[in-house]
Amino acid sequence: MGEVGDIHFRHLLSVAFVATSLAFVLLLGGSGVARAEEVYRDGDRSLSIDLWAQTWYQYVQDARDRDGNGDQEQDLHDFLVRRAYFSVKGAATPWLGFFVHFAGDRLGQRGLDSPGAGLGTGLALRDGWVNLNLLEGALQLQFGRMYIPLTRNYGTTSTKALLTTDLDWVQGGYRGGIFYPSTVGRDGGATLWGNIGGGLVQYRVMVADGMDDAARNPGDNLRFAGRMSLALLEPETGWFNQGTYLGKQRVLSIGVGGDHQRLAFDTGEEDYSSWTVDLHYDQPVGAGGLTLTGSYIDIRNAPNAINFTAIAPAVEADVVSVRAGYLIPGDIGPGRLQPFGRYEWIHVDDSDDDTHVGGLGLNYFLMGHANKLSVEATYVGQQRGETSTVPLQDHLVVTVQLAAGL
Repeated sequence: MGEVGDIHFRHLLSVAFVATSLAFVLLLGGSGVARAEEVYRDGDRSLSIDLWAQTWYQYVQDARDRDGNGDQEQDLHDFLVRRAYFSVKGAATPWLGFFVHFAGDRLGQRGLDSPGAGLGTGLALRDGWVNLNLLEGALQLQFGRMYIPLTRNYGTTSTKALLTTDLDWVQGGYRGGIFYPSTVGRDGGATLWGNIGGGLVQYRVMVADGMDDAARNPGDNLRFAGRMSLALLEPETGWFNQGTYLGKQRVLSIGVGGDHQRLAFDTGEEDYSSWTVDLHYDQPVGAGGLTLTGSYIDIRNAPNAINFTAIAPAVEADVVSVRAGYLIPGDIGPGRLQPFGRYEWIHVDDSDDDTHVGGLGLNYFLMGHANKLSVEATYVGQQRGETSTVPLQDHLVVTVQLAAGL
């Protein structure tokens, strides 16, 4: 096998041992109630609270440049709190409500320390809005900080209810990043949204700050984003939906979205834009359930760089993502098993570089989405363009997750 191969093999054995041991310990201690708790109600006035945390152990092969030679040759073992959420939801009248969500993301992740955004350290306001429901759900006006209505994966799906262990690589999942302007996947602005035909069609149109610093947006240009989805089976009428419905709903949803903002790059001002089309299918199968989902994203003048890929500011890129999972019928011990797989193709037009992200994993649901154990192995493979000068390497990422909440 050779000395290098022996070293990597020993690393993989140690990672497998740590991951298996942690999974066993977490499994023995994992439980909780997965629901928002209503603490006050007086007629139409109500108040509910929600507490939830998601803890990780993560191994990343060749994650860091140890000696400054430009090559990433040092592996990383990292324990962190991937997400810690405290949210309050309430209604003052049948047509006026609010949602406030404080969060910390990647708390304890090595090399990450941005307390103002609640990244690495600290807690921050992640979501916070006031909702004015004008036409019984058909016309709603929402002001504040919220999801950007572009993709399904990180524009409508709750991170508590993902099919895979994390979001797509180009939308902040695993060790990746978010390609579009955002503050941890959110933006401050106003969104007009609603459901038409009993949920047959859902629309969302946002005007927001986008990238708001003077260097990247000297003209203080606004961001415009929008999304529309068509529900061909059961409707999804809420602000948040699920990445898998665990065999409880028949969903066939087709969505399209777009995003635009004029920004400053090293070469001058350019129009950042992206558009997407996606499909989500959920089908009960006996006592189990099948989930299939896929999307395509076209990016022009990307605002942000993405780790372990050739995506950098001002490049053009294409992203294809597919995911599948199957909820196995019947209980196994105190929970249910759902194996899943994912693949993401990331192509950068400028350098002709391709990054292939593939993963296989297993969810063990102890009590609904919010209380589960997940294990996933993800491989990031590179295919260099003939004229590429971007330093890219292959990486193996192993993630063990336990989530629990009230």
